[in-house]
Amino acid sequence: MSTKKQTKKKPSKKTSAQKSTKRFNIKRLLMWATTLGIWGCLVLGAILAYYAYDLPNIDNAMEVERRPGLTLLSADGQILATSGDLYGEAVQLRDLPDHVPQAIMATEDRRFYDHFGIDVIGLARAMVTNLAAGRIRQGGSTLTQQVAKNLFLSPERSLKRKVQELLLAFWLEHKFTKDQIFTLYLNRVYLGAGTYGVESAARKYFNKSARNLSLYESAMIAGLLKAPSRYNPQANPDLAADRTEVVLMNMVNAGYLTQAQADQAKKHKNRVIKSARPHKVARYFADWVMEQVRDYIGPVKKDLTVITTLDMKLQRSAELHMRRMLNAHSKQKNVTQGAVVALSPDGAVRAMVGGYSYGRSQFNRATQAKRQPGSAFKPFVFLAGVEQGLRADSVFKDAPLTLNNWSPRNYSGTYKGDMTLEQALADSVNTIAVKVGQKAGFKNVVNTAHRLGITSDLISQPAITLGVSEVSLLELTAAYGPFSNGGYGVFPFGIETIKQANGPILYQRSGGGTGQIIQTDHLREMNQMMKTVMTTGTGKKANINRTVAGKSGTSQDFRDAWFVGYSADLVLGVWMGNDNEKPMKKVSGGTLPAELWGQIMQDAHTNLPPKPLPGDEQPRAVEKVKGFFERLFGN
Repeated sequence: MSTKKQTKKKPSKKTSAQKSTKRFNIKRLLMWATTLGIWGCLVLGAILAYYAYDLPNIDNAMEVERRPGLTLLSADGQILATSGDLYGEAVQLRDLPDHVPQAIMATEDRRFYDHFGIDVIGLARAMVTNLAAGRIRQGGSTLTQQVAKNLFLSPERSLKRKVQELLLAFWLEHKFTKDQIFTLYLNRVYLGAGTYGVESAARKYFNKSARNLSLYESAMIAGLLKAPSRYNPQANPDLAADRTEVVLMNMVNAGYLTQAQADQAKKHKNRVIKSARPHKVARYFADWVMEQVRDYIGPVKKDLTVITTLDMKLQRSAELHMRRMLNAHSKQKNVTQGAVVALSPDGAVRAMVGGYSYGRSQFNRATQAKRQPGSAFKPFVFLAGVEQGLRADSVFKDAPLTLNNWSPRNYSGTYKGDMTLEQALADSVNTIAVKVGQKAGFKNVVNTAHRLGITSDLISQPAITLGVSEVSLLELTAAYGPFSNGGYGVFPFGIETIKQANGPILYQRSGGGTGQIIQTDHLREMNQMMKTVMTTGTGKKANINRTVAGKSGTSQDFRDAWFVGYSADLVLGVWMGNDNEKPMKKVSGGTLPAELWGQIMQDAHTNLPPKPLPGDEQPRAVEKVKGFFERLFGN
């Protein structure tokens, strides 16, 4: 048997070459991959460095460029108006009800406390939802990213801004705790109507602090985040309510609420929506005050709160009664406009109505319009006469009169012969008013009116006694102030305090006026005459169940009708007429304006104790006896 020698087969040169080539290719591939990776990292680093180089100054996280906010408050703290961008007092997360952050997280970022600035799960979900819908339906931004955007970046949509947003989100997560980031968000996010932060929004929409928000109110504010203008409860209450229900459902799905709790919260919808409605009162007053702020403190550079003198209850009463009066008589009497000014005896504006509707016309007829006051000017004429020695019981003759080819006529067209000044003012007798002005001196009449507060130019001529020089309702009402306060001159004012939001007081009113400008005995004579106007004269329709005084006024052809009067607590002026100066149909100051005056004054004095007017303290009988002996024996 033969045997074959076993020999090992040597690998071919070709196979070795293939293996060698394969190893070389892998090494080469690894080398290129490493090289590309390094270059990729360098390029990515360069891109990030480029975007990071252009980042805003992150050390100024708490600074923001915006229009300074201006908030007007009534005397009792109600918001009258706002302007600029409003940031409320900074609130801490721990000070807010739990449902405030819960409503926001349930709607905006449920995994806020779990992610590192970017919610990968949420981002993936949003991409799937958007791809399925074929359009953008969901956003994947976290609260951290929104803080980065709101604090540092513009709202432009670009790759650069998105990259910078991510970089800043990482920085915020590294720099601050989650609670600190959430607090930044709560105090800076835009919530519509010029408000930034939950505190400002709570004050704006619900007139309360964010610390006191109810569950439904919290859900409504969270709902604003999607589209602040669209879901603004003041502008679109129905849309806001629908969005709030979505937020409540989100809170249920997130486990923050039970369905029963959400249903219970919905029962407060109507009350909350009503509270969110903007105040539509005092708009004329708000405009008037806002124009004055810079005069007190200079340019407005920081958020300001202005505490005004306005009495909201009285303001509502004045607006309501005037609108009702005009609605009832506009067609029959051809009267379409009116204005009201109410002042405290020191000149503080308690109510101001500048027209029938601010929405239709922003022209303020209480401060900007100048019209002839007619007989409402006569108290200044009679005061000038009293200061020249006349008294309420001084007797003049009502008879035809001609001065420099001018012959004044009485409203009644008749003459009554001898009568006292008290009777003449009560019945608004023109001839005697002219005679009083003649005795006092027409220049003295002008000076007296200016001394009491009339700021318009007045012409020193006989016709001035009948109120032919035009004045505004505000200045005329203020000029009656000294009759109510003991003879002290006043300047009408609407601002009590100006302060920085959560900061120092910049202005505080501390008195004002021109001191005593009417002597006590002269004031007593004037108040006695003007009280008689209310009881037996042209002001009978204005009389209320307490001591009041005043005077009616009617310009030529019934173009203007006035009633201005006062108690010891309030000075009130009313004007009625038409913007085009067309005559009304027999509307005199003693008719509709007097009635309106009485209605507003009646409301204003509810629950106030009766007070005498200055000078009433001394019995009138004593004064009459004293006057008799002075005339008999001289001074």
